[in-house]
Order: sequence, then structure tokens, then C-alpha cells
Amino acid sequence: MINEQIRDKEVRLIGENGEQLGIMSARDAYKLAQEAELDLVKIAPTAKPPVCKIIDYGKYRYELARKEKEAKKKQKTVELKEIRLSPNIETNDLNTKINATKKFISKGNKVKITLRFRGREMAHMQSSKHILDDFAEQLEDVAVVEKAPKVEGRSISMVLAEKK
Repeated sequence: MINEQIRDKEVRLIGENGEQLGIMSARDAYKLAQEAELDLVKIAPTAKPPVCKIIDYGKYRYELARKEKEAKKKQKTVELKEIRLSPNIETNDLNTKINATKKFISKGNKVKITLRFRGREMAHMQSSKHILDDFAEQLEDVAVVEKAPKVEGRSISMVLAEKK
């Protein structure tokens, strides 16, 4: 809220140079801001009484946007990649999938390994769980199991993350 939008009876006022000007009515604070040819901006609305500051509002919004942009630049997004397997996968195919998983994990992504079952394969779900265990075992030097293998409908899936 800025200028006339501030409807509180009393506000704690901070001057343009950061000095405390004390508690006063919102009207008086607004008059002081007008005299300085600046804006009265409510910066802490939940405080008792609310805290207002005399500043240039346009400059204040620019600074906030810049800080937000800087914070966004520094954060790293972690993607969740998926590797799909079938219960009757051959060893060479499994090794290819393991290499792809290593590549994803080295880039800092999490990997969801899904063992999908179709038709009659559904009857042998528990006997195929060892495929996921072997997969995790071969990757234990670079990855750690973040979410243990779990049956979800027609598939069993687990999540691997980079080892810290």
C-alpha cells in the first residue's frame, strides 16, 4: 500500500535516510512524505502499529524486482527424469539404461526408474522386483535410493538421487 491507500490510524514512520521518526497518524506521515516529494510506503503491514517508510516507490519496486531476479538466478532446479524398464529386459539393454541414468544423475537430476508390466507380466510382479534392486546396486557409487521401490498400479517405481 502506498500514500492515500494507507488507512491506519497510527503508523511507525521511518524517514528517507532510515532514521526512526516515531509513531504518528497516517495523515501526518503522508504530509511528511509529500514535503520530501517522495511516497509513503507500508513495508510491514502485520506489525503493531504498521511500519511505513518514506521512499521513492518506483525505485523501491525496481530494487525488489532486481533482488528477486538475483535470487532466481542463484537457485538450481532439479528435474525428475524417468527411465522405463520392462520385466524381461536383457543385460545389455539394462546396461544402456544404467549409463543413461548415470548421465542424468551426474547432471544433478533425480531419476525415477519405472518397471512397467503388461498383460500376463502382472502375475509375476514380485519376482521382477530384483531388477530394480540390481539397478540400484549397480548405481550405488553415484546414486542413493531416495524413494524405495513401490507398486503403483501396473508398475513398480523408485527414485534415485545424487549421492552427496
